[in-house]
Amino acid sequence: MGSDTVEYIEPEKRPLPDRKISPKALPVWRIGAAIEFLISAIVPLAYWWLSNQIAFLPGWLLYVVIAAYISYGVFNIALFPKWQWKRWRYRIYENEVELLFGILVVRRVIIPMIRVQHVDTEQGPLLRHYGMASVKITTAATVHEIPALEESKADEVRDHIARLAREADPDE
Repeated sequence: MGSDTVEYIEPEKRPLPDRKISPKALPVWRIGAAIEFLISAIVPLAYWWLSNQIAFLPGWLLYVVIAAYISYGVFNIALFPKWQWKRWRYRIYENEVELLFGILVVRRVIIPMIRVQHVDTEQGPLLRHYGMASVKITTAATVHEIPALEESKADEVRDHIARLAREADPDE
């Protein structure tokens, strides 16, 4: 019987992306999380209302729901944005864009320039207030985002990726 083993050669170690997003992303993400926290207050309020309307719901469970709600708020407003900002990195190469993000599940995405269909910037009211924008990179499969860059930097990144994508297109 012949040997069916495959020898794996260690590929060249790719360095991690080194470009950071703006530190002004922190207040934007925290404000967004606070708005989400206030809207999600409907859960403990609904339980409180139902416990007053329906006698068989245990009152002690309301305290558990409130504790979980407050814990969620602290995590989502105070901790998560900082961890998310520390992890977010990107790098633009001649033939690809590389993104690194995530806290528990870390994603490292490589977008070949030849797959880029279009690039645009996006600003919601909070980003506009803080003078920032996000860069959206669209491929046939999905849309990738570099969030919370200074507005001038976002324009520069968008134009740079668009130029590299045009140069990578073999049809032009």
